[in-house]
Amino acid sequence: MLSGLMNLLRACFRPRSDRHVHTNSETGGRQDGLLWYKDHGQHVNGEFSMAVVQANNLLEDQSQLESGSLSLHESGPYGTFVGVYDGHGGPETSRYINDHLFQHLKRFTSEQQSMSVEVIRKAFQATEEGFLSLVTKQWPMKPQIAAVGSCCLVGVICNGSLYIANLGDSRAVLGRAVRATGEVLSIQLSAEHNACIESVRHELHALHPDDSQIVVLKHNVWRVKGLIQSSKTIYTLKGVGMCKWWIWVESAGAGCLFISGKVLSLSSLMFFGSVSRSIGDVYLKKPEFNREPLYARFRLREPFKNPILSSEPSISVHQLQAHDQFIIFASDGLWEHLSNQAAVDIVQNHPRNGSARRLVKAALQEAAKKREMRYSDLKKIDRGVRRHFHDDITVIVVFLDSNLISRASSTVKCSNISVRGGGISLPPAALAPCTTPREGGRL
Repeated sequence: MLSGLMNLLRACFRPRSDRHVHTNSETGGRQDGLLWYKDHGQHVNGEFSMAVVQANNLLEDQSQLESGSLSLHESGPYGTFVGVYDGHGGPETSRYINDHLFQHLKRFTSEQQSMSVEVIRKAFQATEEGFLSLVTKQWPMKPQIAAVGSCCLVGVICNGSLYIANLGDSRAVLGRAVRATGEVLSIQLSAEHNACIESVRHELHALHPDDSQIVVLKHNVWRVKGLIQSSKTIYTLKGVGMCKWWIWVESAGAGCLFISGKVLSLSSLMFFGSVSRSIGDVYLKKPEFNREPLYARFRLREPFKNPILSSEPSISVHQLQAHDQFIIFASDGLWEHLSNQAAVDIVQNHPRNGSARRLVKAALQEAAKKREMRYSDLKKIDRGVRRHFHDDITVIVVFLDSNLISRASSTVKCSNISVRGGGISLPPAALAPCTTPREGGRL
C-alpha cells in the first residue's frame, strides 16, 4: 500500500515536460499543461474559438472543425463542419470518429451533390459500421475494445442552414439576440440521450417491451441495464479549510486526502450519466461480443437479442437568422458546471478572442467551488487523478457573421481549414487501460 501511495504522489507532483506552453504546428493551437486552446480562427461563415482541458490519463474527448469544401469535389458544396466526440471507457472510439466521420460525410455529399439530413445519417452509419469492423479485427487480442464507445455531436453550416446531429449527452447551444431588448438568449439545439431524461426512458421501454430491467433506478440514478458508461466522484473535505498542497488517495474504494502530512477522510458524492445512444459500445449492441474473451466484469449477465444501445442520431435542421450570434458546441464536461444561459452570457459579455478557453476556465472554477477547494489547487492536479474532480472538457464556439452567411453560396470556392482539438501526446494506437463500467461505471 505504501508503494502504491508513493507512486501516486510521484504521478501527481512529478516534473512534467508538458507543463510549458508550446505551439501545435499542425493545428495552430497551443498547449499549456493540460489545456489545449486555439483562441481565434476564421471559418467560411465567421470566426471560431476552441479549447480542450484533459482530466483522464488518456484524453477521451476528441474534436474537429473543418471549413471549406464539404465534398470530395471542387464544385462543393462549401460550409463548416464541427464535431465533438466524448469518449467513454477509453479514447479509441472518439479517435476513430475524428479520423473517419468527416471523410464519410464528404463522400456521401459528393454522391448526392448537396448537404442533407440523409447525408449526415449515412455518415454516422458508415462510422459505426467501420468501428464495428475494427473491433471485430482486434477482438481476439484486445477484447476490451468492445466496451469502448463515444458520444458524437456534429454541426454543419451549409447554404444558410444549420444541421445538428447528436448521439449521447454533448450539447449545442445557440446564442440569439433579441432585438427589442438587446439580450442574447440561449436556445438548446441538440436532443440528448441520457437515461436521466424521462422521454429517453420511455423510448427505451418502447424499444424493449419485454425487458423490465432495460432501465434501472439504482441509488436514485437511472441507468441503462444498471450500467454506467461514465462516472465522476466528487470529494469534499470534512471540516477542513483550504490547504497549500494535498493528494487524493484511494484504497479499497475509500477516499482520503494527505494534507501537510495528515490523513483526512472525505465525504463522497457520486454523479452518473448513462447514455442510450453512441458510436461503439459494441458489447451492448452485438450479443456475440458479450462473451469471452471480453472480461467477465464487462459482460452483461443475461443474454440479449436486440441492441441495447442505438447508433441512430437525432438530427434537426435550422435556418440561420440575422440575429443568430454564435453556437457553443461542448461535451457534457462543460454542461455539468454551467447552464446554457450562463455559457451564452460568458461568450456574449467578453471579446470573441479566447471565448472557448474562457468557458473552460469558468467550468473549472465552478468544479473547484463545488469541491470546496481553490481553483489554483485544482490546476495543480495531474491528469488521471484530475478525473475525480471534473471530466475532459471540449468547447468549440462558432461565431456567425450574417453578412458572410448571406453572401455565401454552397458553390462559392474557398480555402479549406482543418483544426483538431489537442491534448497530451500519446501513441495513437495505444489502447486505454482496462476500465470497468460502473454497476448500478490544469488550466
